[in-house]
Amino acid sequence: MLVEDTAWQPVWQNEIESSSFLRKAIIFGYGPIRPWMSIAHWLMWHFDLKKFRPNELPRVKISLACVFAFMAIGWPLIILQSGIAGWFKFWFMPWMVYHFWMSTFTMVHHTAPHIPFKSSKEWNAAQAQLNGTVHCSYPRWIEILCHDINVHVPHHISPRIPSYNLRAAHDSIKQNWGKYINEASWNWRLMKTILTTCHVYDKERYYVSFDELVPEESQPIRFLKKFMPDYA
Repeated sequence: MLVEDTAWQPVWQNEIESSSFLRKAIIFGYGPIRPWMSIAHWLMWHFDLKKFRPNELPRVKISLACVFAFMAIGWPLIILQSGIAGWFKFWFMPWMVYHFWMSTFTMVHHTAPHIPFKSSKEWNAAQAQLNGTVHCSYPRWIEILCHDINVHVPHHISPRIPSYNLRAAHDSIKQNWGKYINEASWNWRLMKTILTTCHVYDKERYYVSFDELVPEESQPIRFLKKFMPDYA
C-alpha cells in the first residue's frame, strides 16, 4: 500500500525533483547500496517513538534500552579487548552481513516490476496478501539456514504461522489460490531487474527507472546494467 507500508516503497517523483543531493543519495540507495537499505529503514522507523501505538511503547522502550545498553557496555569492552579492528571485525562486519541478508530477502519479497503499489482507496487486503508479494526459491542450504523465510506468502496471510509450518501453509495456499501467487527462483537477472528498473512510482507502468527520468545522474544504474550478471 502506498504511503502506509513501511518498507520498499517506490520513490516519488517529487523526491527526485527536490534537490540534487537528495536525488544522488536516492539513486545510490535504490541502486548499488540497495542490499543494505534496511539500515536506513532501521534508523528511520525503529527509534522514532511517534511511529508506534501507545500500547507498544513500553516494549519499544525496553528494546531501545537494550540497544543503547549494548552500545554503552558492549562496544567499549570489544574495543578494550581487541581494539578498533576487533570492533570492526566482530561487530561491524557481522552487522553489515546481517543487513545484507535482511535487505536482500525482503527486497525480493516485496519488489517486482509487475506488482503495483496501490493507494489505500484501491488497495484490497486479500488481493495484496496473496498477489502483492513474491515467493522466491533459493538453494536448499540457504533455505535451511534461514528457516524457510523465503516461503513468504503465508507470513502475509497470518504472521502467527510458525516457520516449521510455512511450507505446508504455502502448499495449501497454492492448491486453493495458486493463480494469484507470484513465484520466482533467485538468480542474477532477478536481482539486476530489481536494482536497475524498480525505482520511481508510476500509476500506469508501476515503476520507472532512474536512467529514464534523470539519465545525466544515473551513472550508478548504468554501471549495474553493464557489469551485473544477466543469467537466470
